[in-house]
Amino acid sequence: MKELDVTKYEKKIELRNITRADFQEILALQRICFPNMDPWKLEQLESHIEIFPEGQFCVEYEGKIIGSCSSLIVNFDEYDDQHTWDEITDNGYITNHDPEGYNLYGMEVMVHPDFRRMKIGRRLYEARKDLARNFNLKSIIIGGRIPNYYKHSDKFTPRQYVEEVTLHNIFDPVLTFQVMNGFTLKRINKNYLEDDIASMKYATLMEWNNVDYQPKSKRHFKTAFPVRICVIQYKMKKIDTFEDFAKQCEFYVDVAESYQSDFAVFPEIFTTQLLSFIEEKSPSQSIRKLTEFTEQYISHFTNLAVKYNVNIIGGSHFVEEEGKIYNIAYLFRRDGTIEKQYKIHVTPNERRYWGITGGDEVKVFDTDCGKIAIQICYDIEFPELGRIATDKGANIIFVPFCTDERQGFLRVKYCAQARAIENQVYTVIAGTVGNLSEAENMDIQYAQSAIFTPSDFTFPRDGIEGECPANIETVVVGDVDLEILRRHRKSGNVTQLKDRRKDLYEIKYKK
Repeated sequence: MKELDVTKYEKKIELRNITRADFQEILALQRICFPNMDPWKLEQLESHIEIFPEGQFCVEYEGKIIGSCSSLIVNFDEYDDQHTWDEITDNGYITNHDPEGYNLYGMEVMVHPDFRRMKIGRRLYEARKDLARNFNLKSIIIGGRIPNYYKHSDKFTPRQYVEEVTLHNIFDPVLTFQVMNGFTLKRINKNYLEDDIASMKYATLMEWNNVDYQPKSKRHFKTAFPVRICVIQYKMKKIDTFEDFAKQCEFYVDVAESYQSDFAVFPEIFTTQLLSFIEEKSPSQSIRKLTEFTEQYISHFTNLAVKYNVNIIGGSHFVEEEGKIYNIAYLFRRDGTIEKQYKIHVTPNERRYWGITGGDEVKVFDTDCGKIAIQICYDIEFPELGRIATDKGANIIFVPFCTDERQGFLRVKYCAQARAIENQVYTVIAGTVGNLSEAENMDIQYAQSAIFTPSDFTFPRDGIEGECPANIETVVVGDVDLEILRRHRKSGNVTQLKDRRKDLYEIKYKK
């Protein structure tokens, strides 16, 4: 079997600013999303990107625009709380855009109906929030439609309807989404949008406050770069089909997304759970049969990363390439792209039972949360690899692992903590628990997954951001801050990276 070309499984999703070349697709999308309302005019779209191009976003998926949003900056104090959409947007032309204003005003968000369970709206809202932070704006204000109100207008006033939606007694596709994204209600506006019959012309005035706002200056000061990590302590248990495995994995990615995680981290070779229904007793031959699931595994995790908008460290999986078996960890980015890291150091057990071949390159990957590295289990026990990854720019080293007993686990744990200290990086270990009695050489598991930090006053006292209880099926969710890490490397109580005696020693990477 030749090396698998993973690019054919990539599903490219990109959030970017709208250009003139997108206008016809935007107009077509608007007619689909709002069939009973007047669409944009070309001259309005032209005005948007001439006046405030940074505020116009779209999401492109596999070459097709499936979502967009438009906004402008205003000084909201200059407008009446009972303003209309035409007043606040200058009839959709945004010629009243005020670069010195204090508030980002959201004019419109739309997502193609066929893609409304892929968190596209959340991506657009997060782009607006980042825009507000970058422009040092006080808040984001929107006049939100309540498109399900016409179904309940015989029972509730607009205020009562909004209260029912806020209490989750009624679902409204717009208002419910806005509340879930951190917007709070300011008031209800009448006659907001003349052709919005479904909302009966009512709208909710909603606001999201930018806690990073600096009132004395329009300059943005970056005080934090938080990254949220969900570590999955995965239970190995008997399953009957690949679909059982896929369902268990999707459950955990859904959990990670529900906590708004940036990364979901699975353990090393957790795909060996599939051996519980592979009828082959020879360890080496069963692993070769396991590699036949590679394409299903990659396709499934690519879909999960895009669907739930989470970067996934997909544990690791045995893959056959050119007749050799490799232990490969995949990074499934939430934009649909894929990377892979081969396990470099093969354990005696892997070599003896399964005939695994080691890789030969230390990689560092760019993500929307900075540079990261992946070092599979045994690799973290070789300090040279951690130092090479750090010198290449890694801020987080992810360590999927699989150990059968406590001594093996402690080797991984202690070495991961050492790498965090000596390289001033975060390290994350994710292991398997449970039993897999049906699979030769994979019968018992021992793990206590965790997120480790450098050891200094800036970080948690024991250098542990979060840690699972040992040997139970669970997750741990924790935040690490890349800005704090950057400052620590410059001015911590100890600065290992700066204080290395390069006049005496060096690590020579031969690649």
